[in-house]
Amino acid sequence: MSETILEIDDLSTQFFTSEGKVNAVHGFDLELERGEVFGIVGESGSGKSVTALSLMDLVESPGRITSGSVGYRNPSFAENMRTSYPDAVDGDLVDLRAIPEDARRSLRGTAFSMIFQDPESSFNPSLTVGEQIAEAVEVQQRATAMPRSGRAKTRGPEYSLGSYLMSMALPSKRYVTESSRARAIELLETVGIPDPAQRADEYPHEYSGGMLQRAMIAQALASEPDVLIADEPTTALDVTIQAQILDLLNELQAETGMTILLITHNLGVVARMCDRVGVMYAGEIVERGTLEDVFDDTVHPYTKGLLGSVPDLEGTADRLQAISGNVPSLLDHEMGDRCYFADRCPKAMDTCLEKPRSFDVDADGRHSVTCYLAEENYDPDRALEEGRFASEGAVSDVGGDSQ
Repeated sequence: MSETILEIDDLSTQFFTSEGKVNAVHGFDLELERGEVFGIVGESGSGKSVTALSLMDLVESPGRITSGSVGYRNPSFAENMRTSYPDAVDGDLVDLRAIPEDARRSLRGTAFSMIFQDPESSFNPSLTVGEQIAEAVEVQQRATAMPRSGRAKTRGPEYSLGSYLMSMALPSKRYVTESSRARAIELLETVGIPDPAQRADEYPHEYSGGMLQRAMIAQALASEPDVLIADEPTTALDVTIQAQILDLLNELQAETGMTILLITHNLGVVARMCDRVGVMYAGEIVERGTLEDVFDDTVHPYTKGLLGSVPDLEGTADRLQAISGNVPSLLDHEMGDRCYFADRCPKAMDTCLEKPRSFDVDADGRHSVTCYLAEENYDPDRALEEGRFASEGAVSDVGGDSQ
């Protein structure tokens, strides 16, 4: 088994609204192996994007990470943290939730990087694309010069508030160095942007959607991250450009050996890109395993529903098998302590009124599922009566892929 680079245990993120606490992510467990591509798939509103933001420590008010640990394995970083925060360090594993915010921030853009859903809103329209990528390169160089980061790939000069004010007044004291600009052009060329030197001087509105997505990948790669989180990286792109972006990510992962956490609602993308997959529903992973485990030896009815809703080009079925109902309300006082898919599940039984634990499907524990069907067969005599949950709150697919 490969070495784990991230060990996420019981991670929960809540949003404190006027209607009550919203459990966007709760009890999230995951181990990411170094160099793998792990896919998280599920409907909009299942908590995928909030999970990504939680790992990047980018959850904004009224949201807050309320519990759990995020262990990052890095020997040099662990050594730097051991003296000041010994309780957060276990061997070469550091619990990022047990160290101060500024220490976590030192890893953002260095050890961890993220490709966001919408490249148009992720770039500053008043700066050239090359300038913004060069800034990311410069930030990485200066951040890794700090001993606290433990990732000193490049030593850069200290950059204080005085340095910033001077850079605003004197062009010769600019924050971005010529070497960073040159590296930005190299990155644009790496991601397949034609005429990268010329394109570096253009503004975001002068790029097409596919080119801007490539530029955002270049910006994410500027830090040479250990972990790249890609949140719906092919959203709003046509199928040809989608294929190009996925091929690019595959090539970059093979070249750099970085770990990729790929978030998508597209099972075809998962099948094309991922080594393992986790199916997410109502803020938690309900089934995980290799592609063969999850696609060919499916256990959870929700996973079966997702697979049944994918068109089969070789089949003769006239109608797709849609999953009835809606994603449940994630309000704390409405969720209850039961299987959250029970109100939509065609095989819900009386046991589903109690919250299922995670069951191992195979002997090595690589395939696991949060469903009683992992240990017992469906019994129609124990089926829940129709309309059993009619009085409980439910929400439609609101918020799009922002969840």
